[in-house]
Amino acid sequence: MIKTFFKRLFITLLVVITIGAGFAVHEWKAEKPFVFRVFLDRTLIQFAFESPETLTSLGFLESLGFKDHNGKLDDNSPERADELYEKLPALKATLLSYDDASLSESDQLSKEIALYLLEYGEQSKPYRYHNYPVNQLFGVQSDFPSFMEAQHQVHTLEDAEHYLQRLEAVRVKFAQNLAGIQLRAEKCILPPRFVIDRVLEEMHNFVSTPAKENILFTSLATKLNKIDELSRADKSRILASAESNINSYVYPAYDLFIEYFERIKTRAGNNHGLWHLPDGDKAYNSALKFFTTTDFSADEIHNIGLSEVERIQDEIMSILAEQGFDTGLGFSHAIELLAADERFYYADTDQGRADILKDYQKILDEIDLGLDNAFRIRPKAGMEVVRIPEFKEKTSPGAYYEQPSLDGTRPGRFFANLYDIKATPKYGMRTLAYHEGIPGHHFQVAITMELEGLPFLRRMSPFTAYTEGWALYAEYLAWELGFQDDPFNNIGRLQAELFRAVRLVVDTGIHAKRWTREEAIDYMKANTGMAQSDVVAEIERYIVMPGQATAYKVGMMKILSLRQRAQDVLGDRFDLRDFHDVVLKNGAVPLDILEQLVEKYIENT
Repeated sequence: MIKTFFKRLFITLLVVITIGAGFAVHEWKAEKPFVFRVFLDRTLIQFAFESPETLTSLGFLESLGFKDHNGKLDDNSPERADELYEKLPALKATLLSYDDASLSESDQLSKEIALYLLEYGEQSKPYRYHNYPVNQLFGVQSDFPSFMEAQHQVHTLEDAEHYLQRLEAVRVKFAQNLAGIQLRAEKCILPPRFVIDRVLEEMHNFVSTPAKENILFTSLATKLNKIDELSRADKSRILASAESNINSYVYPAYDLFIEYFERIKTRAGNNHGLWHLPDGDKAYNSALKFFTTTDFSADEIHNIGLSEVERIQDEIMSILAEQGFDTGLGFSHAIELLAADERFYYADTDQGRADILKDYQKILDEIDLGLDNAFRIRPKAGMEVVRIPEFKEKTSPGAYYEQPSLDGTRPGRFFANLYDIKATPKYGMRTLAYHEGIPGHHFQVAITMELEGLPFLRRMSPFTAYTEGWALYAEYLAWELGFQDDPFNNIGRLQAELFRAVRLVVDTGIHAKRWTREEAIDYMKANTGMAQSDVVAEIERYIVMPGQATAYKVGMMKILSLRQRAQDVLGDRFDLRDFHDVVLKNGAVPLDILEQLVEKYIENT
């Protein structure tokens, strides 16, 4: 794990300082370190050390005895963001000053990836405000309590004191975020009215909860109860202070947002695509480039989506007909018959929801034991299934994955949304578990985090087309390997792929073709058969995350096409484990770079 790497790095630094303090200081402070990888790692480490929340999430400093960062929150001021953008040209110049001839093959790849990110950062700067940082899916109003519950570890009295300090710091953090929102409003960038209504409902519910029932209090109480060596008096004191801080600092911070959004909601309209914002078309093209790592236009992506929707629906209809369903009235009618079949649902009770979580874990344990013929490399980190916190599941997606901590103390987590029992049909569970867990996000993310010998940039690079493309490919792979031999499970897989194809249509429809929210909801409902609650949540997600939803299908299609090319060229010499090694052992990369890696693998084989 990376915790081990940091321990080794720490020891190495001590040795270097002992032997040659001058060289160590030079490598850390020099504008251009002598060693290329030092430049890459130093840059990310410096950024990480400027983000207390990132350090908490990574979880490696604690094992070295450093904990002060756990009492602080990130600086989210617009001025801080300006500082980061101002650093990009100097970083790019230093990066380009390293001669390719002096770099190893791996370092050349690292340089290419770093240059890709820096150039995109420069190109996207004019559109940095084309977003809604507080919305129904994410933002400081929901991220802060989630972060404190899931990331802030409490094992000692000092950890608890740091927790209290963060509850105090939240007012400054919210004020900084509000400054950024007001800056967007000055540029005529306001979220649609429904977004404001959603976040106001969420925040009103949050502050109306008595402090002792708030997740910030209850999660701390749970953590304190697990510390046997902490006295009852200390626990009582900490909890009393937490209650006071929630009332004195946290709730007033939320009131800042509530007052502001109540005041501006009358200015918000019902145009939902980026097209209606100043330079919105350019901003959307920039978003598509970032998320797909391609030069596909909105029209190209839209047309790919329409073609794939037709193909996948035909496959589903064939299976439904074979299983005795009436397909004579078209796809929507047939898929609604399937969705209405009660045999595919759990009981709408607490026990039914507990059974869902237990069965998800069984599915993951089963496939984890059956992948030796497809993978050589496997993650060391464990995985668990948990429920999305109830306070935010109404507006959350159907599921999401949270990476393990770098020190191995927290496993990877597959968060399942259990708000609407009809959104979890049994025939769709395997596909969702394979996507979020094994061999999907957990394999790709955890393996990347554990790679040794690569700079941090390669372990943490944010290429959605690669990461989500892999997870969607994992669904297909699990079916190929025989883990979804039941025809209804295969329908679940095809529905999931259809869902991603529909995304290509509705995302571009909303942001480039001027579809309304209602038009997009109607199209997705008619062409997927998803539960209405899921359809609404998804469409509203695409509105506040332009372009992101197109990455999944684009990435999956690229991985499958590269695999097919390798099979065609190599014939009997093709080994699926080799192909997966190439894809997974280099970390997340843009799709054109992935193609270069696969071509090199073909040539070498």
